Amino acid sequence: MEFPKLPPHDGAVLSVVDMHTGGEPLRIIISGYPDVTGDTVLAKRRYAREHLDHLRKLLMFEPRGHYDMYGALLVQSEIAEADIGVLFMHNKGYSTMCGHAVIALGRFAVDYGLVKAPTSPETQINIHCPCGLVKAFVEYSNGKTGAVRFHSVPAFAFATDVKVTVPGYGEVTLDISYGGALYAFVSAERFGMDISKSRTRDLVDVATAVTSAVKSQVKLHHPVSEDLAFLYGTILTDGKDAFSDEPTANICVFADAQVDRSPTGSGVTARIALQYHKGLIQLHQTRSFKSGTTGAIFTGKAVQETMCGDFKAVVVEVAGHAYYSGVASFTLENDDTLKNGFLLR
Repeated sequence: MEFPKLPPHDGAVLSVVDMHTGGEPLRIIISGYPDVTGDTVLAKRRYAREHLDHLRKLLMFEPRGHYDMYGALLVQSEIAEADIGVLFMHNKGYSTMCGHAVIALGRFAVDYGLVKAPTSPETQINIHCPCGLVKAFVEYSNGKTGAVRFHSVPAFAFATDVKVTVPGYGEVTLDISYGGALYAFVSAERFGMDISKSRTRDLVDVATAVTSAVKSQVKLHHPVSEDLAFLYGTILTDGKDAFSDEPTANICVFADAQVDRSPTGSGVTARIALQYHKGLIQLHQTRSFKSGTTGAIFTGKAVQETMCGDFKAVVVEVAGHAYYSGVASFTLENDDTLKNGFLLR
């Protein structure tokens, strides 16, 4: 029996390619979006937030998505050396950096011909994220793509040993670090929890409480743009920050209590910068980072010292694998009372 690709409908059609990196989804929008206005990627991010947010909700929320869906919209970059520009989206809005998405987009860009002449053993893809230019390197051999590594924007420790009051837990000491986005870092043991054994919901509740405390009690800034000066989330760790050949586990809770299934690329970047700042890791020492939810592994290492404004910073290399999970076309029927989607927690 033959079926039409889509039944008759009176609304828009949005087509996507779905991927995942370490179990964390990425929905890459390939058609159906209107033009995103703005002279810069950051300006396009603001335009999408102010004028096209109903489409983010349509693709990220149920019934087409789910609470923890993540998306990427390709846009034109103002930087000549960029191969692609991208806006990242999630359940709350638009992030400034996403490492798991960069890993997936590296493969996607090569496989879908966004790079004219792929080279072996690696093809470089320059991806302009809202936080800046990120350089990805995609394994490529005999027409097939593989693992991806990327070099971050300058990453730095924003503040260490910050004390905040978390309701129900009293005074908590934590660190704040930047890896394309700002994160709070604290060991799960401080709350009597284990990254790999405690219930994910309990970890989410603690991380969300920490994020709220930091947002209300700590003044954040960024030397490049105030668009980057916000706390993206909290990363709970296993406390094993000193360099070791054994993987160290963490779980990232970002946006509106959204859980990253991967080890979190921008989080690994920020955590490496923090460890380097504390003298716990040296340049070119590779560490493995494990997701507390899926067990997926990213590797990370600081490859170069640099500056970001007045902050001593490092360029961090993160590496991992992304996989295709499907393609889809989504319709929007104008009389659908749930056409903008909904979130069910």
